[in-house]
Amino acid sequence: MSTSSVDRPLQPGDQAPNIVLDAISRDGKIALDDFRGRNPLLLGMFRGLHCPFCRRHVAAMAQLKPALREKGVECLAVVITPVERARLYFRYHPAPDLLTASDPERASHRAFGLREVGMGTVMAIRVHLPGELPEPMDVMAMDEFLNKKEGYEITEADQQAMASSQGQLVGQFLIDRGGIVRWSFTEVLEAGLNTFRAPIPEELMSAASQVTH
Repeated sequence: MSTSSVDRPLQPGDQAPNIVLDAISRDGKIALDDFRGRNPLLLGMFRGLHCPFCRRHVAAMAQLKPALREKGVECLAVVITPVERARLYFRYHPAPDLLTASDPERASHRAFGLREVGMGTVMAIRVHLPGELPEPMDVMAMDEFLNKKEGYEITEADQQAMASSQGQLVGQFLIDRGGIVRWSFTEVLEAGLNTFRAPIPEELMSAASQVTH
């Protein structure tokens, strides 16, 4: 897939680019143009399934999908995990009816302005999750701890994805039928800020109500 890069995350009012990705949840390709003129789309763009928070974000999107579907909004989750590895994961951790796609090259992330931050910035972060982590941890130690705790086995495909994506920002974009971004949420990866958080569901559902009118 060849797409251009932008120097900032797309914002409400921006035209969303077309991207074409390998489908995980079914055979073939998925393109954003498939939705234009038909349905608004919530597009979630995440790191690989090796990332505990990204697995949670995908699961949260799957949980919200029925309510979004009632409003006429479709959902698509994109991960950088290679397609065969991702299919194996979803075989054992199904996300019913959630469209998922693979983009190991992260071309779609760049097309939506989701940049990569330096490893120095990432490793300066200390994550504090009382009840989940025994103490504040750096990002790599946290990933290792949570993956072991949750029984996620790192494969060679995961290792390749991890090597290329530790500083990759993630985000979610609500796109209307005309292909215009109407709402967006972008993760912040900087020490001292609220990192790895997800959108507040009530804010997302409110935006979804507006985009379908």
